[in-house]
Amino acid sequence: MNWLWSALAALGAGALGAMGMGGGGILVIYLTLALDVAQLKSQGINLLFFLPCAVISLIINGKRGLVQWKQAAWIAAGGLPATLLGIWVAGKIETKWLGWIFAAFLIVTGVKALCGTPKNQQNT
Repeated sequence: MNWLWSALAALGAGALGAMGMGGGGILVIYLTLALDVAQLKSQGINLLFFLPCAVISLIINGKRGLVQWKQAAWIAAGGLPATLLGIWVAGKIETKWLGWIFAAFLIVTGVKALCGTPKNQQNT
């Protein structure tokens, strides 16, 4: 039965990720609540699984001419130190609070997604 929940969590995370909504939220929630993995470790696993997805997306979209390589290089140059800083800060925060911060982030992101106006429908 555990394999069924794992399969459903993977399907949900994959579907949301494919739609650009961040399937990692489901993966972290599943790992922490269903498999009793520590919050910090769950977030690390999520980042680890994100890397191959990002590389594949970069290759596919790069071949289609949809990547602005100069901007991507600047984003990557800033993202790496920010990621390392975030890992260090997360390691300093008590696990309970890390979970609450993650939950608040998901709620704010969800409310913003539900209540925000899509870019293609904004009055400009």
